[in-house]
Amino acid sequence: MLDGAWDSFVADFVPNVEALKVGDPADPDTDVGPVISEQDRDRILEWVRESRGDVLTGGNLTDEGLIRPTVIANPARDDKVQCEEVFGPVVTLTRTESLDDAIEQANATKYGLQAAIFTGDLQPALEAAKRLEFGGVIVNEAPTFRADQMPYGGVKGSGNTKEGPAWAVREMTEERLVVIQA
Repeated sequence: MLDGAWDSFVADFVPNVEALKVGDPADPDTDVGPVISEQDRDRILEWVRESRGDVLTGGNLTDEGLIRPTVIANPARDDKVQCEEVFGPVVTLTRTESLDDAIEQANATKYGLQAAIFTGDLQPALEAAKRLEFGGVIVNEAPTFRADQMPYGGVKGSGNTKEGPAWAVREMTEERLVVIQA
């Protein structure tokens, strides 16, 4: 990524993360709620502390004991926050030299639910969609995007099945053979 693009993105991104409201998920103004358990909270914070990247914001607790949204720049490829599923309010930003480098890094994970690419040019997006080893590739939207009517599912450590109405109907249908002799 060009230094100017990297610097501009980080300068815009970090303040937006810092502006997220952490709190009670029942409060409609809350952007980020608690993780599933204290044990997971402690694990996430440990992974952040172990990271060799630069913590740009977060990585600590609010007065209520909730994890502040955390941004880590350029973690090592084998940092847990980079190669495992954190399941917490942590994002890593990794500077890459090229689309090939970005695809290689993305494919190095053992997971493959969804990936995203942000670009103003459709050609690299289509190239990435062909080469990324993920169940879905989202262009210019967060990889958490999902429409219930579309197939959704991963590859590698993220599963080998799909979800969605057609798959749900099949999963909830009990097939039965009936033989009639007249």
